[in-house]
Amino acid sequence: MSTPLPTLQDCELLDQHDPLRTLRDQFDLPSGVIYLDGNSLGVLPRATPARVAHTLTHEWGQDLIRSWNSAGWFSLPHRVGDKIARLIGAQAGEVVAADSTSINLYKVLAAALHIAAADAPHRKTILSERSNFPTDLYIAQALCQERGYALKLVEPEDIAAALQGDVAVLMLTHVNYRTGAMHDMAALSAQARAQGTLSVWDLAHSAGAVPVDLHAAGADFAVGCGYKYLNGGPGAPAFVWVRPQHTDRFWQPLSGWWGHAAPFDFTPDYQPAAGITRFQCGTQPILSLVALDCGLDSVLAADALGGMAALRRKSLALTGLFMQLVRARLHGYGLGLATPEQESRRGSQVSLTRTEGAYAIVQALIARGVIGDFRAGDGAAHPDILRFGLTPLYIGYADVWNAVEQLRQVMDSGEWRDSRFARRNAVT
Repeated sequence: MSTPLPTLQDCELLDQHDPLRTLRDQFDLPSGVIYLDGNSLGVLPRATPARVAHTLTHEWGQDLIRSWNSAGWFSLPHRVGDKIARLIGAQAGEVVAADSTSINLYKVLAAALHIAAADAPHRKTILSERSNFPTDLYIAQALCQERGYALKLVEPEDIAAALQGDVAVLMLTHVNYRTGAMHDMAALSAQARAQGTLSVWDLAHSAGAVPVDLHAAGADFAVGCGYKYLNGGPGAPAFVWVRPQHTDRFWQPLSGWWGHAAPFDFTPDYQPAAGITRFQCGTQPILSLVALDCGLDSVLAADALGGMAALRRKSLALTGLFMQLVRARLHGYGLGLATPEQESRRGSQVSLTRTEGAYAIVQALIARGVIGDFRAGDGAAHPDILRFGLTPLYIGYADVWNAVEQLRQVMDSGEWRDSRFARRNAVT
């Protein structure tokens, strides 16, 4: 006998009994909006405006340059990094919040290639997934051209077989940005290590969304961003982690003064700081770091309610509900599921495919107050994606039911065919 399809009333009851429901109170969510794009930009925490305003008006406005010391600005990248460490299975002092994901990837990938060249100079390949996030591939392409390496791209199911003796570095995003499919970090890192290959992981769609344990997984390097599930605001600083045994083996290539062992000695020669500090470059953006600090507090507030394990349980329930409703209520509308059904392989998003009108459908939904986003495909093997992030901090079960109902109405009415929804914005 099939399980009855949940009703809106069923979902409202689930929300009433949700042990994490109070976490939503940390955010000011716009009225009339179901926000399913936290995997692109997290929601503003209520605490952030006052905290940033205090930094502006008091720390900068009154204490001026003294705040580098009196307000602890100089150590803020490390203090924020220590909070991130709690979400990714790292230790205090191993993570620094700095720069952007792309810049941090350049740092760690260059470091990995330097170590690989010293330990196994015959290895001349960086291996990655064909549908990895493009900026990661661009950075890898640039380093390959600069250093005489080859970038090999394969489908996700072919990664393990492609880990051969010529691979210097395995570079992957833990949760695929298009499909929401999650790699087995521990298995792939172990296989890479057994082959003498270093592993670099991008946690942009993992940190704050799924449990991550970098030490237990045996990863070598990791980077990630602060503006998605960490709620740090647009352009929030990213972060970088390096397995401690690697940190002091290499001067990362962007050897700026904040990575110097004694930056205020102002010596003309560079002497790298010990540990993760050397992965800083120039002066860090304090206002953005303050906002990220607040965003991290909004995620770490879940610790009192079961932490990442509790967030993960709710995330899987939300994504499972979304997929169940789409299968039942949108059958026959040409929508496919790109996100894996298997819970262990699923991030915190649901991605739908469609060969026609995917962008316009998303725009029609946004006009109705259901905000997701669109990611372009490149053919039958990788079709266009309608992408919906389900952040358990502030999304409820009734939100999911109502979002799918709005999608059903968009498809049933055909309103997505209106020409105004086909006009492409700069950001999709």
